[in-house]
Amino acid sequence: MEHMMGLLRVRVVRGVNLAYRDARGSDPYVVMRMGGQQVYDKDTFSRDDKMGDAEIDIQPFVEAVKMNFSGLPNGTIIKTLTPNRQNCLAEESAIVWKDDMIVQDVVLRLRNVESGELELQLNWINIPGALGL
Repeated sequence: MEHMMGLLRVRVVRGVNLAYRDARGSDPYVVMRMGGQQVYDKDTFSRDDKMGDAEIDIQPFVEAVKMNFSGLPNGTIIKTLTPNRQNCLAEESAIVWKDDMIVQDVVLRLRNVESGELELQLNWINIPGALGL
C-alpha cells in the first residue's frame, strides 16, 4: 500500500446488444486487464465463449486526475473524447468533475464479434495518506 496512489474504480453499467453464444441467450461477464477488456459467456459444462473485446486508453483520465479541480462547479466537463479508428468508443465520452471526483462514462463497441457494446463508468478514489499522482 506504500506505493499506492489511489484506486481506479471501473463499474460495468450494462451490456447492450450482446451476441448470443448459447441456444437461449448468454450469461456474459467482463474480464478487465490493463490494456483491454474482454467479454465472455459463462458456461457451466463447457468452455466459456468469447463475446468480443474492447480497449480503452485511460491516459486522458489519469491526466485529469493529476490536475487539481477542487472548487470547480459540479458537472464541469474537463475533456471530451471522440470515437476514432484508434479507440473502441461508440460515442463521445466526457471526463467530468462530479461530486468532488473525476468521472468518465464510456460506451465501448466490442470488436471481433457480430454485435455488442459495454457501458462503463470510471472514477478515481483518493486514498488518505497515499502518494497521490
